[in-house]
Amino acid sequence: MENSSMVTDFILLGMTDNPQLGVLLFAVFLIVYIVTVLGNLGLVILIRVSPCLHTPMYFFLSNLSLLDVCFSSITIPKTLANLLSKLQAVSFLGCMTQMGLFIIFASAECNLLASMAYDRYTAICHPLLYYVTMSRVRCFLLVAGCYFGGLVNMVSVTTSIIRLSFCQPHVLPHFFCDIPPLLALACSDPWVTQVLVIGCGGFTLVTSIVVILVSYMSVLMTILGIPSTSGKQKAFSTCASHITTVGLYYGTTMYTYLQPSQRGSQAGNQMVSVFYTMVIPMINPLIYSLRNQEVKVALWKVLNQSP
Repeated sequence: MENSSMVTDFILLGMTDNPQLGVLLFAVFLIVYIVTVLGNLGLVILIRVSPCLHTPMYFFLSNLSLLDVCFSSITIPKTLANLLSKLQAVSFLGCMTQMGLFIIFASAECNLLASMAYDRYTAICHPLLYYVTMSRVRCFLLVAGCYFGGLVNMVSVTTSIIRLSFCQPHVLPHFFCDIPPLLALACSDPWVTQVLVIGCGGFTLVTSIVVILVSYMSVLMTILGIPSTSGKQKAFSTCASHITTVGLYYGTTMYTYLQPSQRGSQAGNQMVSVFYTMVIPMINPLIYSLRNQEVKVALWKVLNQSP
């Protein structure tokens, strides 16, 4: 391990050192980012202008779309700039800021997915009390709590990482400032920080997963008790999109953040990171649109009203 020094910036190794491949990746990621922003903001606008979508479920979905835009915007633009730059550097302050925002949005998304599962539980298991239980005030408080949990995780982890000393050269084998490669670069003992990462990340993941599992176990029991096949299909269709998103998001985040020692190959870790920072935010609007009849009907009405 080489000597440590005061850190002013980090060098990001990025995806590739091949200029031709870098241009190709730039084009691909730019398209992914444009589709992500347009798809998610388009869904937010559709929910806003469609009275039939002014329900708690779509309130949470619009917040998920906004989170996905933020999630992508803190990683993809810098990655695009670095792909066309010879020196893929980021300042220490810029690195900590990127990582801190990433922690907030990643944690908030976990909490929001749990809130959406609770919303489905209330709608299917207690339909008569749905709009009383999921009042506008409660929905706002749930979303605010999602972000507050992310803020707590960010402050805890970021302040601990800032206190670490890092080994020269300050090279991160990644395309953005993520927690595992930063801990791997530490010269001082990162044990306390690793405990914080596992503790904060584990608590967020476990509590949200418990809420999701309990909610959907109750939903499943209720659906099985519905006598008609069409009723079962309708009830299940309102949950299918959310279950798909939960499986994709939680699978990749648990793989990354519950092993902060950075096991696995660099290429494999980067591929997983690309999936949950770029691919999942891009396909979420498609998942919720293609499998949701209410969204399709609302979109058709908006398009027909256009001059």
